[in-house]
Order: sequence, then C-alpha cells, then structure tokens
Amino acid sequence: MSISAPVAPYVDHKRFAWILSLLIPMSIATGPLLWQWHPVTLMLWLPVIFTYCIAPLIDLALGTDTSNPPESAVPALDADPYYRRVTFALVPLLWGAFIYAAWFSQSVVLSWQAQLGLILATGGVGGFCINLGHEIGHKRAPLEQWLAKLILAPTFYGHFTVEHNRGHHRDVATPDDPASSRMGESIWRFMLREMPGAFRRAWVLERARLQADGLPFWSLHNVILQPALITFALWGALCLWLGPQVLLFLLPAALWSNFQLTSANYIEHYGLLRQTGPNGRVETCKPQHSWNSNHVFSNWATFHLQRHSDHHAHPLRRFQSLRHFDAAPQLPNGYFGMFTVAYFPPLWFAIMDRRLVAAVGRDPARINFAPGQRARLMARHGLTDHADATLVAKENT
Repeated sequence: MSISAPVAPYVDHKRFAWILSLLIPMSIATGPLLWQWHPVTLMLWLPVIFTYCIAPLIDLALGTDTSNPPESAVPALDADPYYRRVTFALVPLLWGAFIYAAWFSQSVVLSWQAQLGLILATGGVGGFCINLGHEIGHKRAPLEQWLAKLILAPTFYGHFTVEHNRGHHRDVATPDDPASSRMGESIWRFMLREMPGAFRRAWVLERARLQADGLPFWSLHNVILQPALITFALWGALCLWLGPQVLLFLLPAALWSNFQLTSANYIEHYGLLRQTGPNGRVETCKPQHSWNSNHVFSNWATFHLQRHSDHHAHPLRRFQSLRHFDAAPQLPNGYFGMFTVAYFPPLWFAIMDRRLVAAVGRDPARINFAPGQRARLMARHGLTDHADATLVAKENT
C-alpha cells in the first residue's frame, strides 16, 4: 500500500515584495530632497523620468511572472490580514506625500519648468491613490469602503468607486462604456470622451440608487458627496495654511493624477469588444476582453492591476490572488511603459493595432472601432467581414 506524500502548503514568493508599494510615496520626496542638495530643475523631474523611462526598462529586465496560486490556497490568501495591512499602511503615506508636495511647491521659489516636474511627480503619486482606491474600493468591509473614499479625496476623484464598480464593470468592452477605448482612437481623443463620460455616469448611477432606496440626493447618503467633502476639507486646510495660491498647484496635480486613471483605462481594453447575441444581451466579460501584463516590477507597484482579466471576472478577489490567463491578450510591457507609448499615438497604433488584430483572430466583429475608422482600419490590416467573406466564397464556387 503506497502512501502519498503530503502536499506542501502554498507559499506566496511575492509576499514581501508587496511592501515595494509602500516605497512609492518616497518617489515624490526624492525630487525635493535632491533639489535641496543640488537645486537644479532636473532633480524635480527624476521621479517622472523614473516612472515613464526607467520603470519600463526594469520591467523588461525582470521579465514576466505567469505563476498562479492554486485555487485551494485562495481562501487562506484572501483571509491573510498581512495583505490588507499593506494597503492600509499606504493610505497615510500617500496622503503625507501629497501634502508634502503641496507644502514644498509653496516653500521655495521654483521656475515654471521645476514646478511642472513637481506637478507631474505629484500627479503620479495621486495616480497611485486612485489605484489603491480601485483595489480596496471593490471590497465590502465598511473600513475598506471608507479608506477608499479617503484615498480618492486628495485628487478630487471620489466618484470613481461608483463609476467603476457599477458602470465600467457592467459596460466594459462595449461601445456604451466611456472607459473602454476604441481601435483608432488616440488617448487624447479618448480623454475628452472618458473623463466627462465617467463623471456623468457616476452621478446618474448614484441618483438612481438613491431614488430606489427612497433617500434624498443632496445628503450624506450620497457616496459621491462623501469623498468630495473630504476633498474640500483637505484643500481648504491647505489654502488656509499655504495660501489660496496653492490651488494653482493642486488643480493641475489632481488633473494629472486623474489622467493616470484615463491612461490605465485606455490601455486595459483597447479595441476589444464583447459580442451581442441574437437576444440583444451582451456576453459575459471574459479573459480575452482585457489587455494583461505579467511584468514583475509594475505588477508589484500596482497590486496586480495588470492581471486585469481576473479582476473583471472576480471583482472581489484580492490582489494577491489574481491569476494569469493564457487566453488573455498580453501587452509588450508593463503599464508604465505602455503609458509612455500611448502618449505618442502613431507609436501606439504601430505597436498595438497589429496585436489587437491578432488577439481577436482577425475577426472585425470582435473589434470596438472608433466611429468613422472601421473601413480605413479594416483596409489597412486586410480584414474582411465574415458576411462579406461568405458571399465571396459562394461567388467563387
């Protein structure tokens, strides 16, 4: 009688790597500290250069990690308080980094070029605020719900949880979703559609919820107004402390922060389209409806945001348990590198359009085309509608 060997318990080899996310707020401090040591504009641009130029190279150097935790280990992983404590610890650190940057912007005389570098670096930190709000805002625990509102407040993006959880997850990869980009649509055109569209959708969704619950719209029951009040309190306190001119720093920093979310939305579902059946119902969101990346460094820094397919399939699953899917389309670099590419539309189209065509099996019915771009893009990539192809085949026979 043979005795099977005991199964070794699962060990998360990235367990302590998640602490890397706690170093993110320090990136905003490096610029001012280096500037005080050597007051030249370049010092304040170093965090920006690292994010958009150095981090993509680190991703290329470290490569990808496609390992998944076994499903049997997921309940224990999700229940482990260590991972929640990492996200909780990041909340005051990000708040501190944002306030520190605001103080520094008013405490020294900077050229406009130096101020711009500081604004972009601070906006990057604000982008991580939104990413953290994305992770904990999906959880049902009241503490995490309130921490999500708190961390979204510095950048005045408190409507995100409503818009994302109830709107984007419902409409993702369809023409109805302002947060899903279309083939042939530049990030700059997408921004003009996504930012106001997401804001409007959040208010429509929250109004409908309050009406259904019989609650007044203009009240503290409104979960968009709750983080907005925190924003007004924070920005008001900064104005009292540093002077109202600090708004000239806070507003563009918040705008760049929010644009980091727009950048993520742009690359996460570019050109991918869920099918509508004969009954008019849209198919369930599947792994092939999100662009993914397993690049190590940027996944550490963003709490596995880049395993986006599993997030859409299981929104409540915690970051440490998110899985790689072989069927999911893969980006050639992590999010930081793809942001940089997206900011140059001709480069983005040259890299991503052919990947998109391959990802959908050259089926234009599975591509979300920008209005007016379908014929041009199909001709450019040699695509044919299946209905047209069937007609040609019949004619040839």
